[in-house]
Amino acid sequence: MTFLPMTTLDNLGPEASAAVARRLASDDSPIGALESTLLANLPSFAAHLQWYALRDEIAPWIGERAVSLFSYAISDENASEVCALHFRKILVDSGDDPDRPEVTETEQLLIDWGRLIVRSPHAIADEFYDRLEAAFSPERRLTLLAFAGQMIAANLIATVGRVPLDAALASYRKPGNRPSV
Repeated sequence: MTFLPMTTLDNLGPEASAAVARRLASDDSPIGALESTLLANLPSFAAHLQWYALRDEIAPWIGERAVSLFSYAISDENASEVCALHFRKILVDSGDDPDRPEVTETEQLLIDWGRLIVRSPHAIADEFYDRLEAAFSPERRLTLLAFAGQMIAANLIATVGRVPLDAALASYRKPGNRPSV
């Protein structure tokens, strides 16, 4: 059971309804349990919407697939089941194998960076920074890192808040993975 309050789309006030409309204008995917949780506090939901703003900024130059791979790498490394399965579903539904994706050099760089940001942010090697500098301008590196921070914030809320897994995501668990308790 969730540790945080959750709301339903049926009992939203006018401000929350307008916030949902703005989110749906940016991304028409269903409002899931994480966003239903955040809707219990409109400033928290508004902060979360910045993930979409950053996604919309980076997607034109890295591609939607790279956004999903980067987000999945961060969420999977962070063991955030709710967020990882959301992106796993996107990848699987588009025909990708998230466990063994065939990726470009840039996509692999983003996957590796996403995992390093979570696993060992204080120990990213200079050589890895050199690769990032060769691939992205300073402004793009900043935007990608801010996006990663938003992704980690969503992971934190979903995990610490014990946000329940959306039923539609359960079938996307890695083979052999049991539900988290």
